[in-house]
Amino acid sequence: MSKHPYLKILSEHSPFTIWQVDGEWVRANLNGQFTNFAQHYRFPFIPKYEFWIDKEASPSENRFFIDHLLIEWILMNKGKKYAKAIAKADRKERGERMKSAKGKQLKALSDEKRVKKIHKKLLKSYSSENLEVWIVRGELVRDVYFIDFTEGGHQFVYDFVPKTEVWIDDDITRGERKFIILHELHERALMAQGKKYKEAHASASRIEHICRHHRKDLKPNLAQALRDNS
Repeated sequence: MSKHPYLKILSEHSPFTIWQVDGEWVRANLNGQFTNFAQHYRFPFIPKYEFWIDKEASPSENRFFIDHLLIEWILMNKGKKYAKAIAKADRKERGERMKSAKGKQLKALSDEKRVKKIHKKLLKSYSSENLEVWIVRGELVRDVYFIDFTEGGHQFVYDFVPKTEVWIDDDITRGERKFIILHELHERALMAQGKKYKEAHASASRIEHICRHHRKDLKPNLAQALRDNS
């Protein structure tokens, strides 16, 4: 296995170098919370003047990500907290996406037609729960609903996700998909029982971490469930 995540330089904007990285490697070896992109002040293992973008991210989103990261970096370099920096960066990114032709077209559609465009592939139906797991076009979700949508989600976190569906971002590799599905299903089940998001997410993240790093030690029924969602 490689000892670093670097794949290629996407661009350089002095003093910054924008790298395409293997996000799956980062999540497995450095931090499981790394998603589509990040900068040094969010994850200190990223060198100060580098921006990292996951190889699975859609190239058409790179310009949004770079502008977002630049605002985050500048504000946090001045000592601002991450929450304040990301809020300002989100506003900038949201405005840029809504000005795009794709964003305008999606916004003009009815909710039903929009969801049909967002749906990419039905992965699994759970008849006992009337639940469907869908691969969705994550870029479209970010364009029209929520720019911080990454990896996956369900209606207890995102009110735009239909109640009988779990959405999995198409940026997620096939190898990682099973872990994200497990996370989202577990988190959704806990929140359906009345657990708050923070507690449910922490529990789902622990299970995801165990499954990523201790596959050989899993109980047979859990190991089979992961294989079924590969």
